Amino acid sequence: MARLPKLTRFNDNVLSKYQIYNSIFMTLPFDTISNTGVLLPLFHEICKNGFDNGNNPTEIVDLFFQKYQENPSDQNKKDLLFLFIQYIERQVVLFDAIEDAAFPIVNNMDGIGTLRNSKEIAILSEKKEELKKHLEDFKVRIVLTAHPTQFYPGSVLGIITDLDKAIQNDDLLLIKKLLAQLGKTPFYKKAKPTPYDEAISLIWYLENVFYHSMSKIYNYVQQHIYDGEPLENEIIDLGFWPGGDRDGNPFVTTKITLDVAERLRQSILRSYYGDVKSLKRRFTFDGVQEILAKVEKRLYKHVVRSYKKVNFSQKILLSELEAAREIVKTKHNSLFIEELNDFINKVRIFGFHFATLDIRQDSRVHHKAFTQIVDDLAADGDTTFPKNYHHLSEDEQILILSLVKGNIDPKILSDEMSVKTIESIYALKTIQARNGERGANRYIISNNQSALNVMQTFAMLNLCGFENELPVDVIPLFETVDDLENSSDVMRTLYSNQAYRYHLTKRKNKQTIMLGFSDGTKDGGYLMANWGIFKAKEALTKISREFDIEVIFFDGRGGPPARGGGKTHQFYASLGPTIEDKEIQLTIQGQTISSNFGTLNSSQFNLEQLISSGIKNEVFTKDQLNDKHREIIEDLADTSYKTYVNFKNHPQFLPYLEKMSTLKYYAKTNIGSRPSKRSNSDTLDFSALRAIPFVGSWSQLKQNVPGFFGVGTALKKYEEAGRFDEIIEFYNASDFFKTLLENSMMSLTKSFFGLTAYMADDSVFGEFWKLIFKEYETTKRLFLKLTGDQELMENFPIGKASIEMRENIVLPLLTIQQYALKQIQDLQKTDGNIKEIEVYEKMVMRSLFGNINASRNSA
Repeated sequence: MARLPKLTRFNDNVLSKYQIYNSIFMTLPFDTISNTGVLLPLFHEICKNGFDNGNNPTEIVDLFFQKYQENPSDQNKKDLLFLFIQYIERQVVLFDAIEDAAFPIVNNMDGIGTLRNSKEIAILSEKKEELKKHLEDFKVRIVLTAHPTQFYPGSVLGIITDLDKAIQNDDLLLIKKLLAQLGKTPFYKKAKPTPYDEAISLIWYLENVFYHSMSKIYNYVQQHIYDGEPLENEIIDLGFWPGGDRDGNPFVTTKITLDVAERLRQSILRSYYGDVKSLKRRFTFDGVQEILAKVEKRLYKHVVRSYKKVNFSQKILLSELEAAREIVKTKHNSLFIEELNDFINKVRIFGFHFATLDIRQDSRVHHKAFTQIVDDLAADGDTTFPKNYHHLSEDEQILILSLVKGNIDPKILSDEMSVKTIESIYALKTIQARNGERGANRYIISNNQSALNVMQTFAMLNLCGFENELPVDVIPLFETVDDLENSSDVMRTLYSNQAYRYHLTKRKNKQTIMLGFSDGTKDGGYLMANWGIFKAKEALTKISREFDIEVIFFDGRGGPPARGGGKTHQFYASLGPTIEDKEIQLTIQGQTISSNFGTLNSSQFNLEQLISSGIKNEVFTKDQLNDKHREIIEDLADTSYKTYVNFKNHPQFLPYLEKMSTLKYYAKTNIGSRPSKRSNSDTLDFSALRAIPFVGSWSQLKQNVPGFFGVGTALKKYEEAGRFDEIIEFYNASDFFKTLLENSMMSLTKSFFGLTAYMADDSVFGEFWKLIFKEYETTKRLFLKLTGDQELMENFPIGKASIEMRENIVLPLLTIQQYALKQIQDLQKTDGNIKEIEVYEKMVMRSLFGNINASRNSA
């Protein structure tokens, strides 16, 4: 039977099912006002028609109450709007669950971008050996972060998982019960989560998703590409930031770091324990049964009884399992050996650490802490640093830093941050002793500006008793436009340092460098950030190859295109030979974790897409920019950058965000443990503002400025010069340029300026709103001219249909949010009732949640 078109499958299995299940959901009485489910569709219709007719949110809300409510009190109005929010939040969850359940039906699990497809292409093109050679050392590293873009409590996540399964089985009775349960379960958190709470939430995905999907991928590669031969490379690594990411998060303590590492260890050993119990039911043979019983007993001691002694390791476990496999092969005709192989592969992949816990801190914090450490050592009579150290040149300081060794006692330090920094390094040693080196072997320096920043960290590590060999990768994170431009000079200085170069020889001559899309976009705009990172990768590749060092790029990506998200696998497939690509490393955060890796099917599919993108770039195609294309994109990025910087420097820029958006409400939502800005100042400082609330606030306004502003002006320059055909040729010839613009198109597709059109008449911000809208219209018009399409994302009908449905669901929610913001503004102008303002502020915060999750990559 022929496979139906993808859009048809989506319509039949997602949109149609949503209409059916939503109609059931809307009739469920889980509030005191039994007709809320009847009124919400009417309110939705009023919103849709209202915006079509040019009404503002306040007029729309007032019209609804005039038409469908008989003289409601102010309290009744507010109560009903809160109930609408409650319903819409759950409609988003329902749509998520239906879309997740339909994932393997809508997506071809063996189609383009999957490992099966890559294998078949390799065989047809007689490149199977080349593919095998590439996979010997190619890896994908997914690093889970706890950045605050996901708010579901564990109870709701459990319901979502059960709802997903019930929908797959078309179990209407269970679906109805789960929808009722969803309606009665609180969505918002009464208190901010701790970093440990965030870790527990993400470990759920490790245990229930990645543990199974990663081993399935590894098994496929081993069996179908390597024909059952041993494969030493893990293919996929997991990284973990909750509990180790100290950058701007004062709540991450050494104790939490150690507790999270121990929880990761306990979690993986618990998973092994469950597998061994299952294996014992199969391997009832002499010789094998005894080994598994011994393994089970040891795991029991370490998991159930939390055995503290370090007398069990990945190496010991693997040796015992290999011995069992040899007996199965030689004495028992390899019976059930596939199941044993699967377990052995899991132990190879996950070790005793499950995921590598990264430590991260800001270079400015490091510099201050390190300066105090030098002073405290001198005060204690220590001669490690010369008395005039602070007055030496940077080159002289770097020379000293490269040679220092020691075993510093945190008790002699007078500064709290210095103590915390040194204790975090000692925690690395403790974790490695218990979980293995892969448990924690990366120290990331965010906002890295110089070689001195790296060497201060290098010195602090060496001052903590690591002696001759430092089993830790020191990773600079370059974020701003200037830092990206200077990054190759920083690395040249480091590579030229004899002690640091010797350190790299002990790390297999590999240097990991992190590049931040989020802050790059915030600093320089969409085109400049992406092109700046591309050029930085080229320069860093060149300098690293010059010193015979394999550079590994670690991309700090968020969910939306403005923060490096969007179609990420297409970016990696289009990098070309001038950028090192032996590994793909990227952060996954917030609702992107649940949307792209939240189920076994979506996790396997998206992991395979990333692996295949690396295979495509290295083995099959080499998309390389020619000189003409480089000249064009350089010019586009420069024009876009100047346009964005002028916009950012506009006197209304920060006041607009502060007074007209949801920016200040992010900190009050209890979504994540980390503060929304790096400083404690009451005034809004752009440099201290985090990328997530910055991008998220534009998303809540449905303006998505960071994903497109400046792009339209740059394209218009070529149109006015009569050179737009060059842009069209570039777009059709380069996968990199095409993906760059297609991701920006996604930002435009998720924009809806009708929501805030009333701001055009604002006496203070009217002209500023018009400036944004003009850039939006210019960008949209030129994107359509470029593609020849009638609508944005015309060539991505599934993504477009999903976005349209999600935007449709939250239209009333967006209306309520803008209505509440306008009420707050009006009340503040007239020194209105404080308690009434607080009610509307709560309405704004509650509406944040549904909007964030409906977008799935809004921040």
